Amino acid sequence: MSFSEELRAQNAENWRAATGHRFVEEIFAGTVPPEVMRRYLTQDYQFIDGFVALLGMAIATADRFDSRIRFAQFAAMITSDENTYFQRSFDALGVPAAERLHPVLTAPTTGFQALMRDAAASRDYAACLAVLTVAEWIYLSWADRPGAELPPDFVHAEWITLHNNDGFRAFVDWLRGELDRVGDAIDAESRTTAAAFFSRAVTLERAFFDHIYV
Repeated sequence: MSFSEELRAQNAENWRAATGHRFVEEIFAGTVPPEVMRRYLTQDYQFIDGFVALLGMAIATADRFDSRIRFAQFAAMITSDENTYFQRSFDALGVPAAERLHPVLTAPTTGFQALMRDAAASRDYAACLAVLTVAEWIYLSWADRPGAELPPDFVHAEWITLHNNDGFRAFVDWLRGELDRVGDAIDAESRTTAAAFFSRAVTLERAFFDHIYV
């Protein structure tokens, strides 16, 4: 079993709960209530700044130039295509500027922000990889449903296609391979640290999906 597969297996309950969540079923059906989608997107948008900073630390601590290039390319996508989707969706959902930029943050949101700050502050490539791998792999896992019909509303449909296209799939496969490669090279203490970051990330992903319905 590879390192990434081992970490997912250790967090199987929360992983299954996140990837099979009510939100996932409803977004494919196009039935996420507008107020839930609004809450979800306004909170999720608060991750972009910290996520890009975490990508920056992954670039800084990576042990290979090719790895730095992959992260830089992905950062460009996050700050362009994905950011544009958020703005268009906010317009469609009638989200005012103040709520887009400074919503009242929920506990899962602040928890995930803290996780990304902690991973970046560690200056540990494996720790950064662990958090980034969860953030992207868990989304590919729920969004990648070959043959599934997309809902008519772009707010639902494009959130799915942002996370199941060929480019994203290739990046997640690369992330997993990179975590496996680094995991094989580091010592036991560093593997334990990476595993702890991975577990925190999976727990928070589940909590994030749960809280938007509260």
